[in-house]
Amino acid sequence: MKHLLSAAVSVSVCVYNTQAFSIIHHASRSSRIVDGSVAPFKWQLHAESNPSCEVLLMDHFNINHEKGRHDALRAFYFDFLGCAIDPRKQENIEIGTKTLWANIGMHQFHLPEGKPDAQVFDGVITLIHEDLSALMERYNDYLDGDEKFAPLKETEFMVGVLDDSLLMVTDPWGTEFNLMSSDDPEEDRASDVGAQPLIEGHKPSEGLKLEDLTVYVPHDANLEGIGRFYQHVLGAPAIEELGSESSISISMGERQTLTFQYHPDGPDTLVNHHDFSYDEQDEFPSNHGPHISLYVTDLAKAYQSAAKLGVTYVNPRFKRRAYSEEEALDQCMFRLIEIIDPLDENKEVILYLEHEVRSAKTRDGKKYKSCPLNE
Repeated sequence: MKHLLSAAVSVSVCVYNTQAFSIIHHASRSSRIVDGSVAPFKWQLHAESNPSCEVLLMDHFNINHEKGRHDALRAFYFDFLGCAIDPRKQENIEIGTKTLWANIGMHQFHLPEGKPDAQVFDGVITLIHEDLSALMERYNDYLDGDEKFAPLKETEFMVGVLDDSLLMVTDPWGTEFNLMSSDDPEEDRASDVGAQPLIEGHKPSEGLKLEDLTVYVPHDANLEGIGRFYQHVLGAPAIEELGSESSISISMGERQTLTFQYHPDGPDTLVNHHDFSYDEQDEFPSNHGPHISLYVTDLAKAYQSAAKLGVTYVNPRFKRRAYSEEEALDQCMFRLIEIIDPLDENKEVILYLEHEVRSAKTRDGKKYKSCPLNE
């Protein structure tokens, strides 16, 4: 991990700009899962219907909110976006502090407290809703002074209406969202494939899915090398028809994409997705930047590929740590943070972006407790 130990920390802040939004076509929107009885889990049927991709889904995105601003967090994610409160963090809603989980279909936002500042993701998060009319009504309520949305006043929150199928939204701290209407709500929610837990008596999330996460990268970033990394380590191929000279989209299973795009603000813009701190007692630096979590079909294979490339990582910030393949299999997860072109003999880091790579199954073949995919 020599790259980590020598990395400099810098900060880049997103500025609201309608040209900064990357609008990605709905990926594999016509694909459906066929019933069958061969595999014990429906997620295996899901994987078999897309055998070229070994990523099952990108299940959550972790980003810190401003400490002491649970009010703004609730107003944005639950009252405006219509996410569902995860019952595993319900008590934190009641006490008004600590981490919240906001569910959208089978996906989540993990929202820890910052220390003390919020993180601003340098990219775009694309969410799919059945329709956007309720969101537009709530935005009008916000403009009319509805007290429910008072915590969003004097923040970065804003909404741009492109048409009735796309809203461009900025959260209270500056992270940008595309909100798109669905052309097939049943398939987009994919409740036959999986779902996050729901508080008894509560309605499911209004949002159906997290469709794409677009990560801005420097203009000299090796996009083809990024594609080779995901294919080599995670078995996730690039989707050629979604790529361009300035972007590459990686398949995250049938229904999602992870896109890397040259920063729209130009080649001189600083780009950073990590925030390291160092403790001599730890082998690895702690990363306080955002991270993504994803499930793969074969955790051992992914770990071996990552270890061979030298990109396995342990974040001391979290209790669950995997320093070896055996520990990864015990924990049903491991982490990586350095994106490196497998063909680069010098192993230069293209980008730092933390991944939590998970298994849907435990060692004994049972479903992993946090996995949202149906058995």
